[in-house]
Amino acid sequence: MKIVKVLGSGCSKCEKVAQSISAIAAEKKIEIELIKETSPEAMMSYGVMRTPAVVVDEQLVHSGSIPHREDIEGWLQ
Repeated sequence: MKIVKVLGSGCSKCEKVAQSISAIAAEKKIEIELIKETSPEAMMSYGVMRTPAVVVDEQLVHSGSIPHREDIEGWLQ
C-alpha cells in the first residue's frame, strides 16, 4: 500500500488534488492511504514552498499546481 500525502492549506486546489488521487486509485484498484496535511511545519519538512504538493511514500513528487492524470497514475504504480 502506498502512503500519499497532499500538502496544502485545505484550499479548493488541494481538495481537488486529493479527490483526483482517491478517484484514480479506486478506478485502478490500487490501495492507498491518503493523508491531507495542512500544518506549515509538515510542508517545511518536505521543503515545499508552493501548494498543493504531493508526497508518495515520503518522497516529494509534485508541488505548485494540480497534477495531470498521467502523473498521478505514474506515482501510484
